Amino acid sequence: MAKDYYEILGVPRNASDDDIKKAYRRLAMQYHPDRNPGKEKWANEKFKEINEAFSVLGDPEKRRQYDQFGTVGAPGDIFSSQYTRAGFEDLIQDFGSAGLGFDFLDEVFGDILRGRGVSFSFKRFSSPDGVRFTSSGGRINLEDLFRQAQQQHSQGSRRDVRYELTISKEEAEKGTRKVLTRNGRRLEVKIPAGVKTGTVVRLSNARRITDGEDGDINIIVKVKGS
Repeated sequence: MAKDYYEILGVPRNASDDDIKKAYRRLAMQYHPDRNPGKEKWANEKFKEINEAFSVLGDPEKRRQYDQFGTVGAPGDIFSSQYTRAGFEDLIQDFGSAGLGFDFLDEVFGDILRGRGVSFSFKRFSSPDGVRFTSSGGRINLEDLFRQAQQQHSQGSRRDVRYELTISKEEAEKGTRKVLTRNGRRLEVKIPAGVKTGTVVRLSNARRITDGEDGDINIIVKVKGS
């Protein structure tokens, strides 16, 4: 028997695209395993179910086909459509704002991501040294994340280096610029205002400039007298 995706998301058949997206994000927050301690397996299955429903109803073309025939064959993955991918990107930001973890997404989407040839782990995304990304308007862009994960995976032997930089209290309060010389190459290091001892300023992949190899240069700040 075909699944009723409208019932799964709890919306009427005439629901707007925006209502469908809102319902998906609301239910995803409700079924997040962190909010269902002791019922993580059940929550994961519910999460998979609402993602399948959204992968169909969140895409206008798939929704039209589903409304007409009651099925879309293989629903497909949520990352294959610009509409559903955008909804999932918003959901990731919801999780981050609520302090919820991402690790369980590896189990939910592992098969899909491997099928797309993506070497990406949401565990790395959520860890302190996880995948870094930039995107216009502060929006998470999954394609950027997948691409960077692939690049990091292919680098393999990248090695980061650390330097300690001591600055005065006045420099720490107002911010300053310093010059780092490594292997005869000069790099300008911008120290933001308000730093404290232990602050790390990361020069992303700066070893490509100084060493001809992949790797970050991390500047550990020490404030005099602190």
